[in-house]
Amino acid sequence: METKKRLYLIDGSALFYRSYFAFIRSPLINSRGENTSAIFGFVSSLIKILGEEKPEYIGVVFDTKEPTFRHKKYKEYKATREKMPEEMADQYPRIVEFVRAFNIPVLEMPGYEADDVIATMAKQAEQRGIETLMVTGDKDFMQLISPLIKMYVVRPGKDVEIFDLELLKERFELTPEQVIDFLALMGDKSDNIPGVPGIGEVTAKKLLKQFGSLDNLYANIDRVDKKAVRQKLIDGKESAYLSRELVTIDTRVPLDLKFDQLKADPPDIKKLVELCDALEFRTLIDRIAAFARGNVAGRTDIDSTEKKYALVSSRSQLA
Repeated sequence: METKKRLYLIDGSALFYRSYFAFIRSPLINSRGENTSAIFGFVSSLIKILGEEKPEYIGVVFDTKEPTFRHKKYKEYKATREKMPEEMADQYPRIVEFVRAFNIPVLEMPGYEADDVIATMAKQAEQRGIETLMVTGDKDFMQLISPLIKMYVVRPGKDVEIFDLELLKERFELTPEQVIDFLALMGDKSDNIPGVPGIGEVTAKKLLKQFGSLDNLYANIDRVDKKAVRQKLIDGKESAYLSRELVTIDTRVPLDLKFDQLKADPPDIKKLVELCDALEFRTLIDRIAAFARGNVAGRTDIDSTEKKYALVSSRSQLA
């Protein structure tokens, strides 16, 4: 029986943040006084995925600084987020250098979030019968889960968790279609999405279990037993539907990228070692050397030229 090909789509922005804050209490500082925590954590994750999973296709997707259609729809979208620490922002160019040295395409699309780009590529892969593992812990991605689209969740100190249809039902008692309405009801503090004020996770689950969808809930609002909950829903109807628009991931981003450009190619080991040496990542040099003795998607040739991807169109072309 032929093994199903797999595409790993890494939410680069989320991994960047997680890698930085994983070392927040004990940051990695090199001899020049540079904080390298985010770079180290990010590269470690890439080595783990490439070495252990050996994906046939792979891409790293980043958010851009440009406003998205969500910001235009709701000016308060993500307005409560703190500005990225300067010592974290300084590490971004190096992370991009590493990703390029791994010969992994860096994907961005002005006007869209990484979520939307990942979703669009995942749907394209699904049409080709290719399984997609979305490397992220963001619950928004649960709406995309299908037999061929899953979440690859990495948590500090824990084993990787593959979030599929079965686990979604077990953990949240929801279908992927209901995830959008679930988030619309309870909102999302991290993105400053309001939801329905006073409706939390537990109540949102109960309502969807009873009514199935947001539309059916409001069509039968008189059947909501608790008067207080019913009134909150009535008062928050406009907010609920606005929130639903904001949490819905766009799966039709106009990407200027051919799917085959996501094929996993051998990394530039020499360049990776040079980068690690410059940043004093001694342990990573050893891991990369071990990685070089293995395969990436069945290939052992480590001499490859850098590829160019037209989709990268911001931050001065990630120079």
